[in-house]
Amino acid sequence: MRRIALWILSTAAVVTLLFGYKTSLSGPATPTVAVSAAAAPAKSSIVTNTSGTTTTVTGAVAQTRWGPVQVAITVTAGKITAVDVPVYPNGNGRDAQINAYALPILTGSTLTAQSANIDMVSGATVTSDGYVQSLQSALDQAHL
Repeated sequence: MRRIALWILSTAAVVTLLFGYKTSLSGPATPTVAVSAAAAPAKSSIVTNTSGTTTTVTGAVAQTRWGPVQVAITVTAGKITAVDVPVYPNGNGRDAQINAYALPILTGSTLTAQSANIDMVSGATVTSDGYVQSLQSALDQAHL
């Protein structure tokens, strides 16, 4: 009799825990992305310094599931010398954590490859995809 009572109580506890468990299958929560209008220009731009050898090209904003991504490259003598990401998803702590890890890898890969033919960063696939789209836009404008 004791075994049956113990079995019923443990089964009831397991069922209660299972129904109370919240899964991630319901889809992502709607992210809030904090991007100021001044920091996220809708159009791409090209800025050339007075000597004419260094050009900063800002790619188009790539809209991703988690927020906008925009890449700016500095080109000197036909080579990418610097990469900046002025707009990226940073609306919550998880976005900030992912992008603090992923963006340095993406910018380093861009400087090494000198093209948009770079690998995605595992765990930051959405940001990586938006980064590559905006980077390709900047490269197209810079005629690289």
